Amino acid sequence: MLKTIFLTALTLAIAIGGGAASVWLVVERDFEFGTVTIGNWTAYPKRGTPAADPYSKARFSREADLALGYAEGLVFTATRDASGALLRRECDYRVEGSLPPARFWTLSARDADGGFIAPDDSIPALHSYALLRQSDNTVATTVSRNPVPGNWLAVDGSGAFALVLTLYDTAVASSARIADVELPQVLREGCDG
Repeated sequence: MLKTIFLTALTLAIAIGGGAASVWLVVERDFEFGTVTIGNWTAYPKRGTPAADPYSKARFSREADLALGYAEGLVFTATRDASGALLRRECDYRVEGSLPPARFWTLSARDADGGFIAPDDSIPALHSYALLRQSDNTVATTVSRNPVPGNWLAVDGSGAFALVLTLYDTAVASSARIADVELPQVLREGCDG
């Protein structure tokens, strides 16, 4: 009798503990079903929508994020450069290339919690209305702790960060051919120390 109670309790403990651990692991990971990856940029088109998977909905609810709807836009995130190395604030990066058509877009640098990492006296994000374009209508922006001429996105501190490119009012968000879109490359130019 005692052996049966012990085995039942052990089975329940493993089942409940294993289930809770697996849910925690999936919710903590930066993975969602329906992820679109273009170069080193990643987007979750279904995030915050009724079509999202249950784990994405749980993560979205926990983070209390405000997602864009299908018709409103799409958010792309890059945590690695073109060579596959993690983005670090100690390094200088050049973001260059073409962008898909959008009524408005922003480019910002964020920390692991989603906060801006710009110095207090600088603008936390670049946007499409205040950006110098090259003659072929592509963009070239430097992401660095040190000021540079031209388009400059300032970062502050040290450690890893993510670049967040948000396209507002773009046909890309509702397109079935989202994987065919061209996005700019993130190229590392050098590092401080």
